[in-house]
Amino acid sequence: MKKTDISTISSLPRRIFIPAAMLACSIMPAVAAAPVSAASELRAYTAPESSPANPGEMTFMPDGKQYAELSQDRKKIVLRDIRTGQEASVLFDVANARETTLHAIEGFTLSRDASKILVWVGSESVYRRSTTASYYVYEVRSRLLKPLSTTHSVQQSPLFSPDSRMVAFVAENNIYVAKLDYGTEVAVTTDGERNSVINGIPDWTYEEEFGQTCSMTWAPDNLTLCYLRYDEKAVPTYTLPIYEGTCDARKDFALYPGVFSYKYPVAGETNSTVSLHSYDVETRKIKDITLPDSKIEYIPVIKYGPDASSLMVATLNRDQNRFELYKVNPKSTVVKSVYVDETKGWIEEKAYCDITYGETEFVVNSTRSGYNHLYAYSYAGALVRTLTSGDFDVTDYYGADALGNYYYQCAAPTPMDRTVVRVDRKGVKTVISVSDGTNSAEFAPGMDVFRLCHSDINTPPVYTLCKADGGKSLRVIEDNSAYASRTASMKAQKEFFTMTSAGNTLNGYIVKPRDFNPSKKYPVIMSQYSGPGSQSVLNRWSLDWEQYFANHGYVIVCVDGRGTGGRGTEFMFSVYKNLGYYETQDQIAAARYAASLPYVDAARIGIYGWSFGGYESLMCATAEDSPYAAAVAIAPVTDWKYYDTVYTERYMLTPQQNFKGYLDSAPLYRADKLACPLLLMYGTSDDNVHPANSLQFVSRLQSKGLLCDMFVFPNMNHSINGCDARSVVWAKMFDFFNQKL
Repeated sequence: MKKTDISTISSLPRRIFIPAAMLACSIMPAVAAAPVSAASELRAYTAPESSPANPGEMTFMPDGKQYAELSQDRKKIVLRDIRTGQEASVLFDVANARETTLHAIEGFTLSRDASKILVWVGSESVYRRSTTASYYVYEVRSRLLKPLSTTHSVQQSPLFSPDSRMVAFVAENNIYVAKLDYGTEVAVTTDGERNSVINGIPDWTYEEEFGQTCSMTWAPDNLTLCYLRYDEKAVPTYTLPIYEGTCDARKDFALYPGVFSYKYPVAGETNSTVSLHSYDVETRKIKDITLPDSKIEYIPVIKYGPDASSLMVATLNRDQNRFELYKVNPKSTVVKSVYVDETKGWIEEKAYCDITYGETEFVVNSTRSGYNHLYAYSYAGALVRTLTSGDFDVTDYYGADALGNYYYQCAAPTPMDRTVVRVDRKGVKTVISVSDGTNSAEFAPGMDVFRLCHSDINTPPVYTLCKADGGKSLRVIEDNSAYASRTASMKAQKEFFTMTSAGNTLNGYIVKPRDFNPSKKYPVIMSQYSGPGSQSVLNRWSLDWEQYFANHGYVIVCVDGRGTGGRGTEFMFSVYKNLGYYETQDQIAAARYAASLPYVDAARIGIYGWSFGGYESLMCATAEDSPYAAAVAIAPVTDWKYYDTVYTERYMLTPQQNFKGYLDSAPLYRADKLACPLLLMYGTSDDNVHPANSLQFVSRLQSKGLLCDMFVFPNMNHSINGCDARSVVWAKMFDFFNQKL
């Protein structure tokens, strides 16, 4: 259950009740004057075009001295000098490409030696991260532009071989290899079938919860392609309705709704059976590779180490508290365990998804010390060195240079900050970013320079090119000064605070109206996400709905309670097998803290949340001692037995293992205790947190004669994005809180 946005699901062929005497949901007018006006005004705060400038990802050339970027008109790929930012040459131009004519492109990927480029058009979302598109291969020297495949009109997850001479891709759940030198295409698999067998790309659960879009990897010698196969025949099918709608209208469903069906395993149910295979490019033979542990449930990631005999395979047991890394020789199929990590809570995703493989060692994340830190291991499985230590969490690892310096990001000097650090082989640390606020880095090959992004609560993102050996600035890429000037009058007052809950110190922030008057009494909206390992209270720039609401008379309060990240495992693991219990204690304590402030009207405190935050809003609104006057829950989970296996069981185990935990953590079974007016919102095509969560909650309310408000977004998915729907979400919430608070 991620907090990141996804596009509408309406492009797929792919988070209403009639009022009656005892009906639970009274439908509010959808075109009231106030919400429409608010939606228009909110665009200045929330629309993508209102965001600060972002230079985008830097696609570095192999020499590390230049980077490629797509021109604004999407017709050219321009090469720029890293140190000056000046245009050096044009790598690709649709006007000069031979053989195939494209008017513009949507994006590009360079081969390892940059001799070829994959460009694409016509991309369509599949799930949160995955897309299909029509891909073309461009040969830089000859300027030839050809379709990646003449057999399949759209492809998915194309992957260059290391020598740039082949591309593996997936079409209709099967893997193909395009041999670029000969203009031929070979089918690697033939058994792929929708909702049955998937080759080379992950199923829904793996994509959503492990963040993967490709399950293939090339051997360094180009002779072997390894891949995962997902047999999902035994996984239960989930079906969602598709209506005509008006956002990317589906005229084919104007009179009768269509359906979108896919495999979705809820907690405790059957997962896909995942198997590992290797394909020999020369003989075209496939080998099945068997891993030795029968308790392996998941293979989140496969990736090659330094040579063709070092396929690195990350595995998890179903409880996700044991991670084992195997080194596999795909030719001989010999398997050796080289690393094991176990925990009393759960293994964090970065432990197995963010492993960096070097020539002689690999670097892993582990929380074994009580905080997330970095460790270097040899390929024989021996600990080479502990790279970081201390009472702070490492939040990102960037890599090492030729001199043996390692670069990482950590939650320091406070858990609300992110700092970029360089540590040498002797363990000497050098901060190479601003020492507070939120800092992230993007390193060039060779690790000699990096692009630093810095922001804090008062400063929009500033992008600077810096030297890696000390952080010295070489040039400012984007300072967002124009944006800062344009939005100065929109920015509300924001400040940090700490409070205690059951003896625990919690971090929070308050957003006050720009014209704040301490002698007034303001209504409060508690904003929170609260999910395990997440953080909402960060020293970073934001200009969004919270600022708009504050400047229209509200105080916004946000507190990260127990279970959230950046503070070590003791704080985070406190919610293990008992989601919602401590989070609710802490949010109620935060509301009582807000009520104690002299400028807050204690009788007018509301709470809002989306996804896990929506779940927590319901937990708070149905708590025995709920202090809230109104609650908004968007795309909420209402019973964890409805949510997917990987996410839910990571924190709760299965319903069979933890029956009481599931029962106690479900707002569904305490709906009759709803203590305040409630607004529920969701998209009817939410493939993540299904509408059934909200509808079952409403059904419970109905059976108890209780009321709530509901606002539904046809054909929208978990993020309710597209056709300006997001502004309508905030406008509806604004109208609801105006009425209730």
